[in-house]
Amino acid sequence: MVLGFGETACSYAAIILNDDGIPVTAENISSLLKVAKINVESYWPSLFEKLAQKKNLGDLIANAGGGGASVAVAAAPVAAAGGAAPAAAPAAEEKKEEPQEESDDDMGFGLFD
Repeated sequence: MVLGFGETACSYAAIILNDDGIPVTAENISSLLKVAKINVESYWPSLFEKLAQKKNLGDLIANAGGGGASVAVAAAPVAAAGGAAPAAAPAAEEKKEEPQEESDDDMGFGLFD
């Protein structure tokens, strides 16, 4: 989805207000945009105010990057274990041994032989 300028500006304003703990209202969004010298259509701030009243912006921001899939994967072991918390296992990555590069000396000849 491609956002227009008004949507993008109001999105950033709502994020800033939410992050600072300031109520996300049309008036606060408009004030922030005015200070930043950004002009948007007059209906955008009120639409974002309505969104902020219906949804938790912190949750929307946290899930915006598609993080929901990793949460579902992490929740699967909990459900399989009957609701018990799984033991904290360190993320063990197998170290792949890189093949050692053969030197010219190993082949019986050198570059200048």
